[in-house]
Amino acid sequence: MGVDSMERTIKKYSREGITIEYSLVGKGEPILIFHGGHSNCNEEFGYKSLLNNGYSIITPSRAGYGSTSKEVGESLTKACEHYGDLLKHLQINQVHVIAISAGGPTGIRFASLYPERVKSLILESAVSKEWLTNKDLEYKAAHIIFRPSIEGLTWRLLSKLSHLFPNAMFKMMAPQFSSLDKKELKMKSEVSDVLEFTKMNARQRSGHGFLIDLKQSKEMKDSDLESIKSPTLIMHSENDGFIPLEHPQTALEKIGNSELHLVDSWGHLIWIGNSAENTNQKLISFLKSQSIYAT
Repeated sequence: MGVDSMERTIKKYSREGITIEYSLVGKGEPILIFHGGHSNCNEEFGYKSLLNNGYSIITPSRAGYGSTSKEVGESLTKACEHYGDLLKHLQINQVHVIAISAGGPTGIRFASLYPERVKSLILESAVSKEWLTNKDLEYKAAHIIFRPSIEGLTWRLLSKLSHLFPNAMFKMMAPQFSSLDKKELKMKSEVSDVLEFTKMNARQRSGHGFLIDLKQSKEMKDSDLESIKSPTLIMHSENDGFIPLEHPQTALEKIGNSELHLVDSWGHLIWIGNSAENTNQKLISFLKSQSIYAT
């Protein structure tokens, strides 16, 4: 059973002029997913395994993404308060939290603020400290091609080119996510990765969200990590060329009850490639060991 064959319900929760768009899929123990950059409540990476193992998934479009108000991202703490309100609205007391890539700071601050509500925390390829700064070329480029007035055009172009030339676009873009050379990258990737990459480019948009992400990573403090009480699984590719290994290493060092699982994948997108099945098994094993419903 895949994500496409599950009925994903997309709703909006509005309060005091602020709107949060969110999706619900599956039945079972609830998992709150804070998606990565350029994504929204239609995220799919990693969902199939969770659904097949009996979990329900709540995915809010984070601040400035999808139809979620950019004002949600006024600050990292304010954003987390809004996501906490969403759980109250859904009458969910406790969740597992999965924070992906640029959603890392949100997941970390949320677990820090609401220890009683977070049964376990999983950081997947996650930003765990200050990330790009105005000294970085990627930071400067992001403020040009992903600014709200132009990001729609950027993603329409990437989606169109990926659809027309899937293999060529994968070869061109994948090295941005990997520290491997092209030969090693090819050895560790699967034919199906090209399709998943093409689908990713088709569903991605930046809205106001990605520039909010860059701002919010600067709000991260050591105390956010040090105050997390929830058992934490950190999963990161040892070949990630996008979020450096100092991020998971910092999380491991600062979060008391944490373990690091380094993935031998081709890069940042640990949900695809020839190591994905092993990654899924590790995640499901961890979640089952931290069951919300255990007596």
